Amino acid sequence: MTIAAHTLGCKLNYAETSDHLRRLAAEGNTIVDFHQKADLYIINTCTVTAVAEKKCRNAIRQAHHQNPDAQIVVMGCFAQVAEDEIKRMPGVTQVLGNESKRLLSYSGEDRTRTFFKIQDGCDYFCTYCAIPFARGRSRSATIEETLCAARRIADSGAKEVILTGVNTGTFGLHQGETLLELLEKLDTIEGILRYRISSIEPNLLTDDIISFVASSRAFLPHFHIPLQAGSDHVLQLMHRRYDTTLYSSKLQRIKELMPDACIAADVMAGFNGENEEEFRKVLSFIDSLPISYLHVFTYSDRPGTAALRLPEKIPVAVRREHTARLLELSEQKHKEFISSQIGKKRPVLWEATEHDGSMLGWTDNYIRLSRPYSPTLVNTVEEVEIRPENIVRE
Repeated sequence: MTIAAHTLGCKLNYAETSDHLRRLAAEGNTIVDFHQKADLYIINTCTVTAVAEKKCRNAIRQAHHQNPDAQIVVMGCFAQVAEDEIKRMPGVTQVLGNESKRLLSYSGEDRTRTFFKIQDGCDYFCTYCAIPFARGRSRSATIEETLCAARRIADSGAKEVILTGVNTGTFGLHQGETLLELLEKLDTIEGILRYRISSIEPNLLTDDIISFVASSRAFLPHFHIPLQAGSDHVLQLMHRRYDTTLYSSKLQRIKELMPDACIAADVMAGFNGENEEEFRKVLSFIDSLPISYLHVFTYSDRPGTAALRLPEKIPVAVRREHTARLLELSEQKHKEFISSQIGKKRPVLWEATEHDGSMLGWTDNYIRLSRPYSPTLVNTVEEVEIRPENIVRE
């Protein structure tokens, strides 16, 4: 068969889709681009926002339009929570929830970097979030099983591994193991030069983990730490498990040990209770932090979540305005971070793709650089001075 796939949502979904395609190709099927005519379309869906769900529906319609005779398999989080709706859409032949996904999976399209799913599900039930309903409770494989998969990644030739999960910090929670124990073992695997932890809750980012990353062989000074709100009042309404004081202390500890570390944060704009007074607190708090850039999301109601019962709804127009102002702040913070790195030398992992005679790569602290293309440098690490002319602004 010819098979095409389309993935929406998080890096976890991308790792899972890649895992499916790798297995289907090994069975003799031909993988084609999603915009081509195929016998089978696989759509891996997201339910984080109403916009994500709309994109899922559009992808299903696109696949059916490209080949009305094709089979369309819809899987993932939106499939988990809206099975009946999806089954009624023209062309859909099968709907698979998240129980069909493997616990360990990794992407494989890029020769240099791979996303490695080490954990799934979440026990937290934040008031705005439907993911625990879509992906279930927190679970992970054992350390030894995870290491076996990591060794397969090393054998594939990938030099950088991004560890992903819904709530990565809870790895091993239900089998008496810890994320730190896993990180220490991963650091010893030959062939893998670099690791990034894609996202970890601030209350689970222990001082021991921060210290380990600072002194490890392969873990990079790049942290993605969800904030969601910079107001203690809004954090309480969200049922987040930390306050702004704890969050700030984690970032200060990182910068004490790794002054050049890149720190990203997820922030939600327009959640219940985020009136103008609270939003000023959000902007002030984020501005005070050594954050390098933000991932900004506009709040939207999710069916079945506790947020639907909370008072003080924020008008949609105000949510969008808050989103725009946070994006402006993110741009400002990112420019400041890059400016602080100019003139410094950082290790860069160069990628295989040629872009108009140039090749691209990421520094250890996540700055995109370019240089003239050289095939001998593909998938190798080179010390490079960061200069205005070799920075790629994306």
